Amino acid sequence: MSQLTFIFAAMNAGKSTLLLQAAHNYVERGMAVELYTAALDTRAGLGVIRSRLGIERGASTFNADTVFDHRILERDTACLLIDESQFLRPVQVRQLHRLAHTSQVPIRCYGLRSDFLGHPFAGSAALLTLADEFEEVRAVCGCGKKATMNARLDATGARVSAGEQTLIGGNERYIAMCPRCFYLDSAGEQDAQSTAA
Repeated sequence: MSQLTFIFAAMNAGKSTLLLQAAHNYVERGMAVELYTAALDTRAGLGVIRSRLGIERGASTFNADTVFDHRILERDTACLLIDESQFLRPVQVRQLHRLAHTSQVPIRCYGLRSDFLGHPFAGSAALLTLADEFEEVRAVCGCGKKATMNARLDATGARVSAGEQTLIGGNERYIAMCPRCFYLDSAGEQDAQSTAA
């Protein structure tokens, strides 16, 4: 039975690497795989999924207007892999859930669970609601513990606690942290207090 799977982690855990490895495994066995990534993430170029290890592969892009229905699938598609799935709209997650169950094509979405303030992305919240299976990828905090939170850094490397939810960046902009380090940091304390108020 095909299903919708959400593979999530904090920043820099290797989600894109895992997606690219999964794509390679299908292709190596002579199967067709379709890849999608968010159009707003152009760090590696438009329609390119690149891991921090340097491997990359071209992909179709999605934006807020993309409709995920049977028309996006090639006749022989064995699997649909979506990177940066936190940027999906909830209606798109519903479409993907429906597509997985009506097309018999497994759909695997890779993305962040929460933003730099610990708030859910709309796409991630919908995936946590509708996905049939979940896989958490382990990221490591600077203290060595499991990182589940993301902190945003400014140009000087200082942590910030305000700003737009979406600001595309990699290692220069974000750091994965365990919850303890996230909340002990002064910016995290300010956010926790403002959220509680």
